[in-house]
Amino acid sequence: MKRNFSVNILLACLLLAFAGTAFGQTTLIQNIYGRTNLSLDGRWNYIVDPYELGYYNYRHQPFDQTPSGKGGFYDDKKPDNKTDLVEYSFDLSQNMNVPGDWNSQSTKLEVYEGTVWFRQKFNADPKTDKKYFLYFGAVNYEAHVYLNGKKLGMHKGGFTPFQFDVTGKLKAGENFVVVKADNTRHQDDIPTVNTDWWNYGGITRDVMLAEVPVTYIADYKIQLAKGNMNRLEGFVQLAGTELGQQVTVNIPEAGINQKFTTDASGRAFISIPVKKISYWSPENPKLYHVEISGSTDKVIDRIGFRTIETKGQDILLNGKSIFLRGISLHDENPLIPGRLRGQGDMRMMLQWAKELNCNYVRLAHYPHSEEMVRLADEMGLLVWAEVPVYWTISWLNTETYQNAEQQLSDLMIRDKNRSSVIVWSIGNETPISDPRNIFMNKLAAKARSLDDTRLVAAALEVHRKDKDIVIEDPLGDKLDLVSFNEYAGWYFSNSTDMLNYKFDIRFNKPVVITEFGADALGGFHADAETRWSEEYQELLYKNQFKMLSAITGLRGMTPWILTDFRSPRRPHPYYQDYWNRKGLISETGKKKKAFFALKAFYDDMQIKFK
Repeated sequence: MKRNFSVNILLACLLLAFAGTAFGQTTLIQNIYGRTNLSLDGRWNYIVDPYELGYYNYRHQPFDQTPSGKGGFYDDKKPDNKTDLVEYSFDLSQNMNVPGDWNSQSTKLEVYEGTVWFRQKFNADPKTDKKYFLYFGAVNYEAHVYLNGKKLGMHKGGFTPFQFDVTGKLKAGENFVVVKADNTRHQDDIPTVNTDWWNYGGITRDVMLAEVPVTYIADYKIQLAKGNMNRLEGFVQLAGTELGQQVTVNIPEAGINQKFTTDASGRAFISIPVKKISYWSPENPKLYHVEISGSTDKVIDRIGFRTIETKGQDILLNGKSIFLRGISLHDENPLIPGRLRGQGDMRMMLQWAKELNCNYVRLAHYPHSEEMVRLADEMGLLVWAEVPVYWTISWLNTETYQNAEQQLSDLMIRDKNRSSVIVWSIGNETPISDPRNIFMNKLAAKARSLDDTRLVAAALEVHRKDKDIVIEDPLGDKLDLVSFNEYAGWYFSNSTDMLNYKFDIRFNKPVVITEFGADALGGFHADAETRWSEEYQELLYKNQFKMLSAITGLRGMTPWILTDFRSPRRPHPYYQDYWNRKGLISETGKKKKAFFALKAFYDDMQIKFK
């Protein structure tokens, strides 16, 4: 048995070593909102298709893989005459808002998991000296995309952006795009079948048709060098036909205007000394107007500059020790069912965090939208950004690792210029095993290969031994923070006996507690020993502060969670009703007693770490 297990581990190593990351899409354009775009958001027609009739023929073969390639809903076919049989119609079907999820827009689809087809018509005027990309902010979970009846490709991953090159495929005049969206959960996907949030299906973020020059600025990174507050480093990457160009980085307010020459692959590496600059921080969220231009293209961005590093048990922001006064939050508006719909929803959530006196948010448990992170830049909130490697993943499946790495890469590519993002999180509560360690170690190495200027972390596994909460997860050796979830007082012990527990942390690194908390039904009041009451939650928080303050290296926390959120795993008919009630704010927007307890603690910590 030992020999077979060792062989399995070796095979896992080899499979992961050769794992690819292609999912049928082109490399993401940096700063998509800074390009010339035609928004395809709005009312899309849709057809619910639980049997996938629009994709498979009677032999259960995909229509788009048959010799004719015809027959699927993606053709948007109309009857040629009154005898022609066509058993679907987008024109006569209902419509829903995009971006948006179907669960909150149709009572019939509230708990639906499966395929829904979407169609949108739009007019285009393609130019011969331009390139065009069809961009999706996110589709949950698997998307097959067709333009004018022809397949562009597919994407797996419900929270990351993707795009397709549609140059030469657009018609002058009316075009139509069809998306087969499928939110079915699968064991080998990221996330897997078990999660603790609502599985919102649909086209949940913006859809755009982007126009760029034939040779364009595809990607760039401009950030302070690792551990160096006096030098900007990064790159500019061109794509197209004229790759050998001179490119200029212009930051007028910082007195920077420097030229660089791209190599044969279109890449120019950037190194710029900084004489005088205002460093980004929660107290001073300074964003600079940054212009990047070449002979054929120009992009404008708003970028802040700061350093983040650890030293012993300290987290240093711009060289100064900081305590991360944080809160976790989901991409969900508790007041209106469904995903966050736009900047109004996002700003509301972040403003609630600011009212807690937070300087930090954990965007759990998956990539949130680019707009959310840009708002954090603007509002001065540090960010923990995460991918949904959550609980029991298929550690030995090669495609599962490919998917995880692709989602991590897409997140990091998209947000690498956002000053608010200080932590890349590669997972949450993943049970320890040799295959898991191989998988997660490789993911940590991938994160470091893409970005050495930020911290890499995960919510580590913990175990209890008598009255000790022990943190010795071997993954901790590969990470910058000791971060873990602990629910003393709720999932073990109670709100008073919890004080008898102590922490046994086997790493000399900064400690950031990623989750703790208790469910409380907003407006339910009782004594502090009664579960589900606001008083129980409040006392648990106060006793958590006593427990956690005994940790020498405690440098931050993100209690679970800012607002109540929907979850199929929470069926208690009175206290939960399919809501996770650990929020500090109820589904009616009312602040619970624990909200004010956490704010008082953060007020004290702000003074202590001034």
